[in-house]
Amino acid sequence: MEARAYLKHVRISPRKVQIVCDLIRGKDMGAAAAILMNTPKAASEHLTKLLKSAAANAENNFEMDPAKLYISEVFATGGPIMKRVQPRAHGRAYRINKRTSHITLVLKEKE
Repeated sequence: MEARAYLKHVRISPRKVQIVCDLIRGKDMGAAAAILMNTPKAASEHLTKLLKSAAANAENNFEMDPAKLYISEVFATGGPIMKRVQPRAHGRAYRINKRTSHITLVLKEKE
């Protein structure tokens, strides 16, 4: 049995989120929460919220034991890109890509 939680259209680059995802993949839920609380990255705030949501899904929807939960999967994929333009010299324009992420977190129960 597994419990999933999704966070879509997060205004942070998937490349930045993936760094924090690698820190918590495979860890117990309590250890992962402690790592996220002490990681000074912008993505750790979003992942903390997502971890709490997945834990609530596991406990309420699937009647899993919160003490036995661990993170089996966590990954970030690219969402839609907001394209912006920055004016440059001689009438040129440089494109600025404001990237978004879709983050998925899966919790499973240890046997």
